[in-house]
Order: sequence, then structure tokens, then C-alpha cells
Amino acid sequence: MTTDVWMPFEETEVDGLPAAADAGLTYRFWDGGPDLPADPADCALYVVPYMKSADVVLPPLAAMTSLRVVQTLTAGVDFLEPALASLPPGVQVCNARGVHDASTAELALTLILASLRGVPRFVEGQRTERWHSGFYPALADRSVLLVGYGAIGTAIEDRLAPFECARVARVARSERTTERGTVHALDALPRLLPEADVVVLCTPLTDATRSLVNAGFLARMKDGALLVNVARGPVVDTKALLAELESGRLTAALDVTDPEPLPAGHPLWQAPGVLISPHVGGSSSAYLPRARRLLAAQLRRYASGAPLDNVVLTTS
Repeated sequence: MTTDVWMPFEETEVDGLPAAADAGLTYRFWDGGPDLPADPADCALYVVPYMKSADVVLPPLAAMTSLRVVQTLTAGVDFLEPALASLPPGVQVCNARGVHDASTAELALTLILASLRGVPRFVEGQRTERWHSGFYPALADRSVLLVGYGAIGTAIEDRLAPFECARVARVARSERTTERGTVHALDALPRLLPEADVVVLCTPLTDATRSLVNAGFLARMKDGALLVNVARGPVVDTKALLAELESGRLTAALDVTDPEPLPAGHPLWQAPGVLISPHVGGSSSAYLPRARRLLAAQLRRYASGAPLDNVVLTTS
């Protein structure tokens, strides 16, 4: 049985790890550099380096013939799809649920407030020395629709609570009831979209959500509504969104785009009413302490034979 654990942190950087000797593990540091830390065939648990491209982090997987666990440091695992077929059967894939909740929710609220209150216009006004006074929309008394209600969607609602929203509605894959009220199924979107002043996308990218926000979805949004995307770029049909932005009917705040990174010269850069941030929802100072706590807890479970947290799929 192989014991190698590949991590993008040095063993001494993660408090609470099981001692290698006591747990029978060998920690190998690899953060996506050109030199692999050991033979991939001996890797039993692979912690995927964060914010590295797929062409860096996926190739070693094909040679990890003894692999038992893949632990991502992202909430989504869609980037692993091209490599899943090469994995041995029985490999557990775990995501980083909880690591990015605070950071992504904080950015979602920032994008909402900045867009509604006219901050991009004020920044441009400062650059050109123009005083753009007047009345601007507030978040207070607005109706917000959260599309996706996992850990991040819940964290966004936590942060909306003090802002006196008229209503927060929730949509997820299937209907359920929470302490805050009903979470509606996706088929409720046609009814809920016309009621929302702000629509926040925080859903995983799956076959069901790819291009979920298409021309029909956008057409159901009320005039003047704001679309906020902190999910994944391909959840939105970029061409359909551009048509609505250019007409002036909708506005948008996007932390993710399709394509991504958004290339120079792309019409989305200059579309009216859009605020773009460069996919920084999870990459804040909140990331490292939460990522390290997750890894320490997962490796304690792994070493003791306890069930792992955040298992999103098992290869067959």
C-alpha cells in the first residue's frame, strides 16, 4: 500500500496534520512546479494545487495508479472532468466546501453594492475629474434571487441579512426547506425571475447549469435588473448577455466570464452596465487558513480510516 500524500504546502505549514511517522504517511510538497516530487504511481492522496492551470495539475493523474483520494482546493471540481476516466476505480474526489464561502460571499456582496450604488461611475468620474452626483439604487428594499444554494449561497444570504432586502428567494437543484424558508427547484425560475431586482449565480457548473442563463432566462428578468455571476463563466451564455447589456435593459457584475481569462478586445469589456472582476472570488486572505484547516482535518480522517468530508464523486 502506497503512502505518499502530494500537497501544495510544506508539512510544517499545516498545523494539525497527523505526524507522518505515526500515520504511516509520506508528505510530498508539489505546487505545480516543473519537477514532480516523487513517482506519481506511489501517490495515494493528491491535493490539487490551487490556481494552477489544468494542463499543469491534470497530467500527473494519469500516472497515479495507486490513487485513492483527490482533494481539490476549489468548490467546483468541473476542471477534473477530462482526467476522471484515467483514474483507478474507487477514487474519492473531495471538494473544498467551506474554504471559499466567506471570501466568495464577500465579493458577491461587494459586486452587488458597487454596481447598484454606481461605484464604477464614481471611479471613472475621479479619473476624469467629474462629479457624478444624483440618486442611485440601494440594496435596501430590493428583491434578491440566489441561483444555487449550497455553502456559498447560504453565506451570501448571511451577508445580505443586515441590508433590509425586501425578499431573498433561493433556487437549487431540488426543492427543500431550510430554517430561512423554501429553497425552490430550478423549474421555479420562470416564476421567480420576473420578481427579482438582483439575480446572483452561485451554482456549480454541471450539465444542468451550463448555459442555464440563456436568452430565455435573461428575457424573464425584469427591466433594470442586475445579474451577478460568482459561479462559473459557462453558466452564462455570453452572446445572450451581451445583447441585453448593449440594449441597456440589464446590468451585470461578473467575477467569472466565458471565455476566461477574458481576452483583450472582447466586447464584454466595453459593454455598458457591466462590472468585471478577474475571478478573485476565492483568492483572498481568507483562503489560506481555511484551506489548511480543511487539509489537516481531511488527512486526520484519512489516516484514521474515518469517512472523508466533501466527497462529491467516486470513480467507477
